[in-house]
Amino acid sequence: MMRFSSMLLLALVFIACKHEKNDNDAQLIKVKDYENAVYASWIGQIIGNTYGLGYEFTFIDEPGPDVFPYGYGFTLADLREHNGAYSDDDTDIEYMYLTQMEKNGIEPIYFHLAEAWKAHVKERVWFANRMAVTLMHAGHYPPITGHKDFNSEWFQIDPQLVNEIWAVTAPGMVDYAVAKSEFAARITSNDFGLEPTLHYAAMYSAAFFEKDINRLIEIGNQALSPKSHFVNAVEFVKNQYGQYPNDWQQARKNVCAKYYVVEDYNRHSWAAVDATLNGALGIMALLYGQGDFQNTLDYACAFGMDADNQAATMCGLLGIVNGFESIPKELMFPLDDVDWDLPFNDSYKMITREGLSDITIRELSKRTAVQGEKIILAHGGQRFEKDGEAFYSVPTKAVFSAPFELNAIPKMPLKKSEYFYYPIHTGRKDADIDITIDGQLPDGIQLTDNALLGTPTESGVYRFAIIARDKLQERRIDVELHVLAENMAYGANGMVFNQNSIDDQIAVIRDGDVGTSYMSLKGNQRREIDYYGYTWQDEQLISSLIYNNGKPNEFYGWFTTFDVEYLKNGKWVKLEKFTMSPDLNIDNSQWLKPAYQDYYIEFESITTKGIRIIGLSGGIEKDANNAHRGIEYATSIGELGVY
Repeated sequence: MMRFSSMLLLALVFIACKHEKNDNDAQLIKVKDYENAVYASWIGQIIGNTYGLGYEFTFIDEPGPDVFPYGYGFTLADLREHNGAYSDDDTDIEYMYLTQMEKNGIEPIYFHLAEAWKAHVKERVWFANRMAVTLMHAGHYPPITGHKDFNSEWFQIDPQLVNEIWAVTAPGMVDYAVAKSEFAARITSNDFGLEPTLHYAAMYSAAFFEKDINRLIEIGNQALSPKSHFVNAVEFVKNQYGQYPNDWQQARKNVCAKYYVVEDYNRHSWAAVDATLNGALGIMALLYGQGDFQNTLDYACAFGMDADNQAATMCGLLGIVNGFESIPKELMFPLDDVDWDLPFNDSYKMITREGLSDITIRELSKRTAVQGEKIILAHGGQRFEKDGEAFYSVPTKAVFSAPFELNAIPKMPLKKSEYFYYPIHTGRKDADIDITIDGQLPDGIQLTDNALLGTPTESGVYRFAIIARDKLQERRIDVELHVLAENMAYGANGMVFNQNSIDDQIAVIRDGDVGTSYMSLKGNQRREIDYYGYTWQDEQLISSLIYNNGKPNEFYGWFTTFDVEYLKNGKWVKLEKFTMSPDLNIDNSQWLKPAYQDYYIEFESITTKGIRIIGLSGGIEKDANNAHRGIEYATSIGELGVY
């Protein structure tokens, strides 16, 4: 009788509840409910992204009007052109990450993710994402590509709009989802630039079981330190919502006054795409929307800034929270003059990432759910049948540990008597990984706390190996560092540059600060040869240069040809042979142009009284959203060192 009662009780638990916690820190969810939530999340993100694109950067200094709903705007024409949904940066990187899970396992390493970025991300890439992928092309791997010492845009919005998939594939596994999202977010970002991503990850993962919006926001806060930058922002937003529940425009004004600011960390960039600012506006949209899909969508757009990102993320979250049935039909079928049987014609056109195929939305969702099942099972969960229903038992206490890896380090020039720092990533924190050096480090450089750091004291070429070992395997990379002696630019008595340039403050290219960039604008639309260099009264023995490209503009500021010339018998002569590390991208396009990148130029020693770099300036047509059209041509330079 007792056995029968226990079996009956267990059956009642399964039948009565879709989501029920058991005694082993696991929660139960029907397989079909998980799959439906994944589908609803993709549909929600696509709606938010497409609808929100019509309001991206439309409302910055002032909020949008208090007249809802806003509607799709110009993107209706795009939906018609593509006969369905199409990719944008809110969804395409997640699709790319899905393919990496399928190809390389549920926990792909940084090497695989970086190779995917280099293969697929060729255009439509901005801010932290752009800096990260250009660093990858320069030979660096994550997390260097997101580190604040290397990626000048580490604080921007980028990671919080491309990493939701790690939480969607970890339902209820909040700690796992947060840690895995942080791992991926470090590809592009650092420090408090990571925090909104982690907050979103916690909400997304928890949303498969927790349906209260306010509780989800608290779960997001709990994923961060109580004194963290973003928790403070969330608490401020909550306070504003409490004070102005019926005056969202005043609340938005106060939030922007506090977080739409120019400070030392973002002075060189655009504050409208700040991670904290946009993350705070996303949380505010969630609060004012109070779970209603259409209202949340419109608030996200009305709050402005990089609005499509908040719209996509919050609508994806609400898809999980309230299910597919809660999404307004008119948002999924926005074109009155077409006959679609399924939302967005069940079509996702890939128009942004090279090498990724078009796909149906149902297939995209199915493949995502397959990875979710693999993650559940790999971390101790189960799939089982009960009374004709399939369930997952989700291991809510699962832990993510970064895989063990050791990736290549590019050849780099170091400057004698200048501090050098380069972190070494080996992955897992829960295992003993021993790192050793085989060979000679530059004098003054040490291996300390998983980083090469110190101030080199002797010039020369140093070749050595870094070896990382755990109990089962070993990784080894060969490293080459060149320590350069005194920068002869400081002793030059003359500086050469294109005198047609408006700016004559050419001295900034040897002031020791790459942040003080020089831009060779001419005030015309003529493409000219630019050059930068030095002359000396006495002959110098020169064998290398370091050209730092400073901060290019979005529409100009790069070389489209590049040479090195030196003075020979009083005339400028082309240097016939030199090498450059990394290669300089001379395409007349902005997409893969880095900022503040050092280019190490080596050649056989020459004796000369002058040397310069020279090439044709680049520029592209400005887009329609700018105050004026046309083309300007220029090159950008931060520093030019001579050794």
